[in-house]
Amino acid sequence: MAHSLSPECTPLKHEYDACFNTWFEGYLEPAIANANTKRSPQAHRIEYSKQKKEEYDRKCGGIWARYKDCVQKAVTEKGLGELLGQARQENPLREPPPSDVSASS
Repeated sequence: MAHSLSPECTPLKHEYDACFNTWFEGYLEPAIANANTKRSPQAHRIEYSKQKKEEYDRKCGGIWARYKDCVQKAVTEKGLGELLGQARQENPLREPPPSDVSASS
């Protein structure tokens, strides 16, 4: 596994990576298995995604929050905040276009 921006954050990064990877595998397996079947209506997929989000929040959310706080502190301590702000101005993240749910039904 890769190291974090700050050595103090690396153990949290490894803990989060392991938690996320385990959660994501559990998310993908049923999603892929049901993706091409007629038995998986939109409402079922929405409910499944909601349940998996709640599971993620319960299992990995706290770890993510601690890791994110650690990295943000490291960014500040290393004086990278101004550079990040400049990069965000020059190349802002764009929202993806809304998906047409009716087209996929």
